[in-house]
Amino acid sequence: MTPQITVLQTIGRELAIVWSDGHETYLPLEEVRKACPCAVCCGEPDVLGRGDKPQVRHTPASFELDSSEMVGGYGWKPRWADGHATGIYSIGYLRRLDPSAA
Repeated sequence: MTPQITVLQTIGRELAIVWSDGHETYLPLEEVRKACPCAVCCGEPDVLGRGDKPQVRHTPASFELDSSEMVGGYGWKPRWADGHATGIYSIGYLRRLDPSAA
């Protein structure tokens, strides 16, 4: 079972997460943005499962977090300074972004 988020905040240019199991995650905002799971960033397969990943162009504002909110009990939705706000990162996905998490 995936631990729950107890604290999530931005510290400098990192996303800091404290998990219910005591683990702490520090992810560079640039990495978090580049890992955006939305269809705009990752593409969307057609009915046959085929699809190409779109070409995504980032600017310096792409890596600045404007605001964010928790969505239900399952995810986190950031709004980036460039206006991008369609990605919802599941709690499990955020945990998997941390290579040191067991």
